[in-house]
Amino acid sequence: MAEEMTHDERLQLTRAILNMLEDWGIRERDQVALLGLDIKPRELRRIRDERALPDDPEVMLRVEHLISIADALRTTFPFSRHMGRLWMHKPNRRFRQRSPLATMVEDGMAGMISVRSHLDCTFSWDQTGSKC
Repeated sequence: MAEEMTHDERLQLTRAILNMLEDWGIRERDQVALLGLDIKPRELRRIRDERALPDDPEVMLRVEHLISIADALRTTFPFSRHMGRLWMHKPNRRFRQRSPLATMVEDGMAGMISVRSHLDCTFSWDQTGSKC
């Protein structure tokens, strides 16, 4: 997401991200937390309908992690989109018996990185500083 996006592209990205979070069954309060927004949950509707997510590096990094998690879930569960939603809400030993969603909401960016690392071995490899 390093390249500059037009307002229309950011608006399209905003709608796609919010739809994805809704597909995962994530409440608005948790969507706000995942995106690192300093707004009331009810303001998400206005963002979806009228405004784009803020062009803030922290928000865009969170969006990048969420997109990568979604891609990894599609790879992990290629025959069922529904399984990704279930996985997001199911307690997981890797996350101290918390769900991946709870891990991301409660631990913020560190939780998102942990969930992404669990699903995406190449990201995890890069995080360790390993070189080929």
